[in-house]
Amino acid sequence: MYKENIYKIIQNEKITKDVCKMVLEGDTQYITAPGQFVNIKLSGKYLRRPISVCDCDENTITIIYKIVGSGTQYMSTLAAGEEVDVLTGLGNGYDITKSKKPLLIGGGVGVPPMYMLAKKLIADNQKPSVILGFNTKDEVFYEDEFKALGIDVTVTTVDGSYGVKGFVTDAFPDDYDYFYTCGPMPMFKAVNEKAKTSGQFSFEERMGCGFGACMGCSCKTKYGNKRICKDGPVLVKEEIVW
Repeated sequence: MYKENIYKIIQNEKITKDVCKMVLEGDTQYITAPGQFVNIKLSGKYLRRPISVCDCDENTITIIYKIVGSGTQYMSTLAAGEEVDVLTGLGNGYDITKSKKPLLIGGGVGVPPMYMLAKKLIADNQKPSVILGFNTKDEVFYEDEFKALGIDVTVTTVDGSYGVKGFVTDAFPDDYDYFYTCGPMPMFKAVNEKAKTSGQFSFEERMGCGFGACMGCSCKTKYGNKRICKDGPVLVKEEIVW
C-alpha cells in the first residue's frame, strides 16, 4: 500500500561530490520492508523521482541520491525547512527470511538500500557482511555507518585508490548462504555469474507512475511480465531473464 504525504526536509547535504543525503520528517508507517522506494514530486517536473529508502524510523525517512540530471540537481538545492510531496511505501522490498549469513552487495547509489537491509537482518539475528563497490576513493560513502552496525565491511574501487582493487565480484567471501544486491546492470550480470547461491536483485528502471498503473516499467521474467515499480523492484535470481 502506498500513501501520498507532505514531508519536511530536515537535512539535505552532499556527502560526496555528486551524492547527497536527505532526511525527511513525516509519516513513515507505509515503509514496511528494506528495498522499498519513495517517489518525490519536484516543482516544474512532470514525473516524480524514485529514490530508494536508505533508512527510516518512527518519524524520519533517509534517502541518498546522486546528482545525474536536472531533477536531482534541483533536489540538491532544497533547504532544510522546505516541504516536498512524497509517495511512500512503493515496491515490494527484500524478503529477509531466506538466509542466516547473507552477503549484501551495493554498487554506487545501490549502496543506500543495503543499509536499512543490514539493520533489519541484524534485528532478525542474522549475520550479514557487505561489499560496497565504487569507481574511486572520492566516491566512497557510508563505510563508517555500516561498520558502526558491527558487521564486516569490504570496499572495492575499480581504480584501486581505496580498499580492494577491482569490482565487487573480486571481493566475494566463501562463507555466505544467500545474497542481496542493488546497483547497475553490468554489476548485476557479474554478480549473477559469480554467486554460488540464490539471491535477490533490486532493479532500477525509468518509471511513470511508480505504483503499477501505467505499465511503463514492465520487464520480462521467466514467469511472465512484471512491473518493476509494483511487482519489484526486487526480483529473485531464478526468475530473471538476462
